[in-house]
Amino acid sequence: MTATVDIDALRRHIGKTVEEHDVATAAPLHGLIVTFDRDEPPPQEGDIIQPGWHGAYFLAMSRKAKLAADGLPIESALLPPMPFPRRMYAGAELEFHESIRVGDRLRRVSELTDLSLREGSTGALIFVTQTRSIFTSRGLAIVDRWHTVFREQVPAGTQSAVPKRDAPEGDLPWRRTIEVDPVSLFRYSALTFNPHRIHYDRGYATTTEGYPGLVVHGPYSQQCLLDFARDHAGGRRITTFTQRARAPLFDTAPFTLVGRPADEGRSAELWALSDQGTIAMQANATFA
Repeated sequence: MTATVDIDALRRHIGKTVEEHDVATAAPLHGLIVTFDRDEPPPQEGDIIQPGWHGAYFLAMSRKAKLAADGLPIESALLPPMPFPRRMYAGAELEFHESIRVGDRLRRVSELTDLSLREGSTGALIFVTQTRSIFTSRGLAIVDRWHTVFREQVPAGTQSAVPKRDAPEGDLPWRRTIEVDPVSLFRYSALTFNPHRIHYDRGYATTTEGYPGLVVHGPYSQQCLLDFARDHAGGRRITTFTQRARAPLFDTAPFTLVGRPADEGRSAELWALSDQGTIAMQANATFA
């Protein structure tokens, strides 16, 4: 399969940009607060939007006829058609420059900044990076480098390979258990307008894609870790956050967040662990 991929043709799309506009409304933020069971009041006009909540805006609006069998759009204004049908979150790098406030008019410029073909333990992979810059009337607010991986199709009925990772080492004083469930995953899918069936259609996830259960969204675990970092920041502002996906998480068992301060408290190392205690997500946050 790898030999059939014309990676040079795909890479010619690098540098393409798309500009979009939105408004930072309060309603989806309230939805995120209750979905993640946060003890926070509903946001009001002018309130600062917390790190990661910008994911409730600039939703991908594709008509039903433009969706593939997995529920995701078959085409994008930014990406070329991909030869591999399966798509997964691979990680993100966030820079928080200026706060977004409820009521702000937003402008987002997205650029296709990288596209590469690699060979992984599960076969050929295409890695894609989109750099999304969000602006308010006050200037640049967020730079969000979004990494996606495209994989070859697994024959129906075949178990999807799940990479096994080690547990983090050292003293980890911060710990929180996340009780993930189908309702929370459905709510998050709805709030982010994510139609990927692996997150809410158990029959599709287990039979067609070969997973042991519903897959936890990569951005869902990312938000859990961002909130985890914020809760241990001592009131300081998060300035950067990076996350790398190491293995998927599922709704078949709770997962655990662990972390520790680093760089004399100026940053934090964070992990989301599977029910077996192995690394699923690895993250780092820095504080102002």
